[in-house]
Amino acid sequence: MDLGTESERLYRHTRMLRVLLVDDDLDLAKLLAEYLGKNDAEVVHVATGELGLARAKEGGFDAVLLDVMLPGLDGFEVCRALRASSDVPVVMLTARGDDDARIVGLEIGADDYVVKPFVVREVILRVNALANRIAERRQRLSAATTT
Repeated sequence: MDLGTESERLYRHTRMLRVLLVDDDLDLAKLLAEYLGKNDAEVVHVATGELGLARAKEGGFDAVLLDVMLPGLDGFEVCRALRASSDVPVVMLTARGDDDARIVGLEIGADDYVVKPFVVREVILRVNALANRIAERRQRLSAATTT
């Protein structure tokens, strides 16, 4: 199945999504970038928490896919720091599926938590849903401040 055809797109956007992927698994990053690209998303990939936090703080992303177990600054620390200054949707992607890890991720501000291995189509749908919700919220706030 070619996910790039018009009739098989998982979700149509009025513009391309920009997704920051922070994961040290290069094979997974390549797979996600390929599938997200076929579904109207531009993926910027970095492999460390420090680079992920720096790129996220630059802004311009519609969502962040964030691994928990990263070299150096881990995903929990990145999420915590990012939440101090941004409302960009964060989806944790991790092999740590224990209850405590999921709860910590959500408590520190992640919008969703997906355990590896996962179904790529599901991750795409989750990213789209979160990005759309945030975009709608921003539009409502913008409209409220201009009226």
